[in-house]
Amino acid sequence: MRLELTGRHITITPALKKAVEQKLAHAGKMLHDGAVSAQVVITALKTRCNAEVTLHARGGHFMHGEATGPDAQTAIAAAFDKIDRQAQKLKSKWTEGKRQGISAAKAAAAAPRREKGGRLAADGQLDGAERQIRIVRARRYQVKPMSVDEAALEVGDDQSNFVVFRNSDTDTVNVLFRRPDGNLGLIEPEA
Repeated sequence: MRLELTGRHITITPALKKAVEQKLAHAGKMLHDGAVSAQVVITALKTRCNAEVTLHARGGHFMHGEATGPDAQTAIAAAFDKIDRQAQKLKSKWTEGKRQGISAAKAAAAAPRREKGGRLAADGQLDGAERQIRIVRARRYQVKPMSVDEAALEVGDDQSNFVVFRNSDTDTVNVLFRRPDGNLGLIEPEA
């Protein structure tokens, strides 16, 4: 990472440079070494010091922190605290947010389950009468009369495929689907 350290009305001592590099290393670890460059400007005022830090992270993200303190070390620490908060927010966007979709299995596992009596098991706050369940009509399927073997040929190898058919042997509506273990599952109504 490129570091540009500037001192206005103050000389940059090795101790100041080491303090800036340590704080910058902490922010870099937080961003998984996604920091590209940093500009740090330390300005000495009459009785106080001002520190401005601009950190450029991958993806065109810029974080800026500015703080004033009685000495340069305090001002640097306060400015990097602001940078750390911004880096934490950016890191959470990278890991949790828009970059990763949720799989159907995780969504089903995270969905609250109902206890007996209509109450939600996860939070226990909603009754069955208070929460309405929406039914979304996805598609209409033509129910063809065929045997189970013919339906198995139509399912194919894709895991998301299924066939709704009228069993020619029993004259009932059945569903044939591909199971996660690779076998075929048959749903038959009870007589």
